[in-house]
Amino acid sequence: MFHKILVAIDRSEHSHQVFDQALDLAKATNSSLMLLHVLSSEEEGSPNVSMIGLDYYPTIAGEISEMHQKQWADYENRGLEMLRSYVEQAAAADVSAEFTQNSGSPGRTICEFARTREANLILIGRRGHSGLNELLLGSVSNYVLHHAPCSVLTVQGQVREPSEVTPDKQVTAVS
Repeated sequence: MFHKILVAIDRSEHSHQVFDQALDLAKATNSSLMLLHVLSSEEEGSPNVSMIGLDYYPTIAGEISEMHQKQWADYENRGLEMLRSYVEQAAAADVSAEFTQNSGSPGRTICEFARTREANLILIGRRGHSGLNELLLGSVSNYVLHHAPCSVLTVQGQVREPSEVTPDKQVTAVS
């Protein structure tokens, strides 16, 4: 069965649900959790400062670069705080857990971490992007599903409720 469960989490609201599912599964299978947060400019809430065109303004570029470094350090610290909180919750539930925070491309980093740490299962959230949104925005969960060295369990995020569908996008069934 599973002994080492890799839980790929970010700072989204959906990550709480992913962690809760992982914790329940770890308790049921007597497994340990490896929590992984990948620092990436793609993550919602990450600092994103464009430096394009600032070569002409070295004073401003230096200030912006310094500001970005400070924001990135804050971003790293918030990620570590989140991971520590999850490890404390796991310990309170008598589940062994450890955490790592790496920088890089989320999908590749998750798969490589699973490979090197010999994970038996990866738990990852998915936000429900499909079609053009998935093509344009990419999908970390899709990448992991196709490149992981072990089984992958996706935890579905919020999907649009029927009331959120606009009238011009409704489909009527005709019999």
